[in-house]
Amino acid sequence: MAGSPFETERLTLRAWREEDRAPFAAMNADPAVMEFFPALLTTAESDDLVARFALELTERGFCPWAVEERASGAFIGFVGLHQVSADLAFAPAVEVGWRLARPFWGQGYATEAAAAAITFGFEGLDLDEIVAMTTVANLRSRRVMDHLGMTRDPNGDFEHPRIPVGHPVRPHLLYRLARQDWRGRPSGGGT
Repeated sequence: MAGSPFETERLTLRAWREEDRAPFAAMNADPAVMEFFPALLTTAESDDLVARFALELTERGFCPWAVEERASGAFIGFVGLHQVSADLAFAPAVEVGWRLARPFWGQGYATEAAAAAITFGFEGLDLDEIVAMTTVANLRSRRVMDHLGMTRDPNGDFEHPRIPVGHPVRPHLLYRLARQDWRGRPSGGGT
């Protein structure tokens, strides 16, 4: 399942393709999409991110997968699992994350795809816990984390080490979901 596509009711999570690069770069250059990141990404930076995701899929069997809308076939962004970097206090850990193009916000796609990624993490990878993180002001992502059944860990909140000191998005919140808390939860749905 990791390398091949898998589907939810409305979405396909799959490996990255060459044709994903242009819409992904456009998404990463959208100030609204990147509101809670330190900077917009250049096309080269966006392409480097695709290459890192593809390598992660090859090496680990998971990554932030490209997501397309099943009805239209449109690339809508990424959702998936990612090994957090070693410079974070709660490492080693696997996080669930997402970034969607603005036209696809507010339709429950992030929650639906993230629920599928979490199911894969617990059932396919046998993880004990999955984390998520976001900057304090990102209420949309925090709502997705709540819909996924994740719980904020105030003791795990942190200053992101790769964001400059004093930058407004440096303070981050940490959310956790343990396998035993996930069991029996419905997958998909939400906002």
